[in-house]
Amino acid sequence: MELLFSFAPDAPELSLADLARRTGLPHPTARRLVLELAKAGALDQRPDGRYVVGLRLWQLGTLSPLTESLRTMAQPFMEDLFTALDQHVQLAVLKGQEAVVLERLSAPRAVGLMSQVGGRLPLHCSAVGKVLLSHAGSDLIDEVISGELRRHTAKTVTDPRVLRQELAECRRTGYALVRGELTDGADSIATRVLDREGHVVAALSVVVRSGSVQPQTVLPSVITSGLGLSRTLGWRPGVRFRDDLGRH
Repeated sequence: MELLFSFAPDAPELSLADLARRTGLPHPTARRLVLELAKAGALDQRPDGRYVVGLRLWQLGTLSPLTESLRTMAQPFMEDLFTALDQHVQLAVLKGQEAVVLERLSAPRAVGLMSQVGGRLPLHCSAVGKVLLSHAGSDLIDEVISGELRRHTAKTVTDPRVLRQELAECRRTGYALVRGELTDGADSIATRVLDREGHVVAALSVVVRSGSVQPQTVLPSVITSGLGLSRTLGWRPGVRFRDDLGRH
């Protein structure tokens, strides 16, 4: 499993030496295990000798109930947003202290982004991250704020007091607007996605080029799509959101 988890969006191809170094396994042990994984179809070997995640492993990953149900149910709402706005539309979930991009629809001429599907975004300076963090409970908020608030651009909010205020506002409204905090020239608008019990299970966002679209004009469409997806997941008006501590 450590060998498999060595692969990442920024390292989709790894040599045997890379895998041994990343896992700390002795080279002979890493070689034996990698050959077994390749024989089983969990890894594929490229002509240059480097390894990639195998098709069989990818097929297995698509069976994850959370990933598949969310992606399937979100698809119509994401496609509507994409058709109407012709901008990046993405769906993300909370994983540890990061947001993981489950799905993204991208316009060819839209602003360039730092992550891909399966990639991870910081919670403190991405719109989906702020939505997910603000609803995750005080323990995680304290952990993130007491840790390193990395400055990605000149606009990244790294002041703990300001970030706490933003998260409180996000909890109140259910959405977040982020202007150039993660990527220069990119603004993002995200809203929460609720399940039938009112837990925030995902964040839906649109990413636009700074200055090309006013985020406030996109916000109603994003919120409407988030509410529609929440209804599909069983949420109904009157069911208030709950964080991980069960608070409203």
